Amino acid sequence: MDTANLTEKHQSEIVFKQLKKFVEEIIGSDVIEEIGISEESVFTKNLEMDSIEIVSFAEKVKKKYGHEIDFISWISKMDFQELYNLSVGQVVDYIVYRNEN
Repeated sequence: MDTANLTEKHQSEIVFKQLKKFVEEIIGSDVIEEIGISEESVFTKNLEMDSIEIVSFAEKVKKKYGHEIDFISWISKMDFQELYNLSVGQVVDYIVYRNEN
């Protein structure tokens, strides 16, 4: 594995830990302990976050990473199914790779 991949992997781990902290702040660490959280966790399904909680999460991401990415614009381009099935890992990838897909 080359240095660039190690750096991206390390960045992904750091971003995941930050996003996990945001989710814990919103839904509670006791809930996270009970259900767990991984990069595969879907906000609406696995984490059972409602629209208000997702908006709160988006605001935290915007506040932390807004100078680097346009998170709000990215999610606003998603259709309902994409947003409904959005996973923590997709957000990590977007932040790390600034992926416009």
